[in-house]
Amino acid sequence: MADSAAPRPGPLTADERWTLTVTVLGSSLAFLDGTVVNVALNAVQRDLDATASGVQWVVGAYALLLAALTLAGGALGDALGRRRVYGWGVSIFALASLACGLAPTLGALIAARAAQGVGAALLVPGSLAMIGAVFSEASRGRGVGLWSAASSVTTLLGPLVGGLLVDNVSWRWVFFINLPLAALTLLWLRRVPETRAPGAQPDWPGALAVTAGLGGLSAGLIRAGETGWDGLVWGLLVGAGLAFAAFIWREARTPWPMLPLALLQNRVFVGTNLLTLLLYGALGAVSLYLPMLLIGARGFSAAAAGAALLPLSLLLAGLSGPVGALADRHGPRLLLTLGPVLAGSGLALLGLGLGASWAAILPGAAVLGLGMALTVAPLSSAVMGSVPREQSGVASGVNNAVARAASLLAVAALGLLLVGSYRAALGPQLEAVGASVPVQRAVQAQATRLTEVRLPAGAPARAQAATDAAFADAFRTLALVGAALSVLGGVAGWVLVRPASGKTPAPGALA
Repeated sequence: MADSAAPRPGPLTADERWTLTVTVLGSSLAFLDGTVVNVALNAVQRDLDATASGVQWVVGAYALLLAALTLAGGALGDALGRRRVYGWGVSIFALASLACGLAPTLGALIAARAAQGVGAALLVPGSLAMIGAVFSEASRGRGVGLWSAASSVTTLLGPLVGGLLVDNVSWRWVFFINLPLAALTLLWLRRVPETRAPGAQPDWPGALAVTAGLGGLSAGLIRAGETGWDGLVWGLLVGAGLAFAAFIWREARTPWPMLPLALLQNRVFVGTNLLTLLLYGALGAVSLYLPMLLIGARGFSAAAAGAALLPLSLLLAGLSGPVGALADRHGPRLLLTLGPVLAGSGLALLGLGLGASWAAILPGAAVLGLGMALTVAPLSSAVMGSVPREQSGVASGVNNAVARAASLLAVAALGLLLVGSYRAALGPQLEAVGASVPVQRAVQAQATRLTEVRLPAGAPARAQAATDAAFADAFRTLALVGAALSVLGGVAGWVLVRPASGKTPAPGALA
């Protein structure tokens, strides 16, 4: 009886093996930094005497430059050579990581994090681009799948590894660990063939305008949490609005737009990106402040806090493939409704389950992980299927940038909510343990220090427990607002996303 099965794919060529190795190693730099830094922030705050705004900028400076420059970085690689620009990105990222690890002040750390964002914007889009250009058509799907699986493992282990480094060595090693990875990547990069896409042109004015817009909006919201709504805050917000207007004006006139404005007339494209903005914004803010709560107010070690969201990563890694196949057969609309609603339920459970044990965190983390697993692959499929095939790369790139910008803006906006809620909760909690009015006011004045409040002389014995309880109250408010945003993302999925056209997604598009 003849074997009717499809022939098994042949082994990867030498060029394909080296390309896969280099892209996995290089992209691991960016994926690690996207997950490990959050568990180090308590230690950074103590060592560098940071307030809430400083913590937000340690995360936000990286996210800002990565979100704003990713599309331009991809176009630069197409124009000048993907291997060359990838190497630039790895080199910049490595030097910036060294500067982060050696940073003597908070300002130096934030500047180095911004430089890391520039490096990441050059190397992240190059990973899949090099695989797409070097791998044969028959092996391309296999290469992308292997890259995506390796990226999932990196994301899975990142917070745990970062927590172990913080607990046993120093937060600075969260950045130093990038150096051997970068060295191996650069050593083996010369074995990867160079590829280009003639005619590509980066939109630098557009990138500058969107950087100014995102930066001004983030800076305004972060400053409002520190100083209130003063004139500078309003000036930053107005400047951000003007920068976004300039971006739209530029995109309407350049032959090489970062964001082709015709895509904004595409209902499914708008719907998937609105869902992305809401869901990834909520996830980004909660993922930042949850480790701060667990370490600073609940007594978790950094490693234990890093492991708190392991169920999310495990479910995402294990279920994304089967869920993606389900979306291909039945369309993404129902999954893009149920997934964000489940994720929102998980965020709400994280806000409500604020005990000092794993049992309090596990239900929320598991439900959040299930919700994200139901969402990520169908979302990639819907984004790619919403546009003609020749625009799928642009659509995926825009969606990736939106996910990163969502986290940046939510950290700033929900951070403002967190600080305000914390300040409001401190008074009743301190009063309940017998703190005097002067002590209450002295502690409330330090609300921007988050879990690193310094209790004044004369504070009662239970004052520390009261400040921890107040921060837990504030986190609960933030998590519930994040849950509402996620559910709204599910509403957008149901209302705006029609059945997919059947195009195959690019795995890892939102990694």
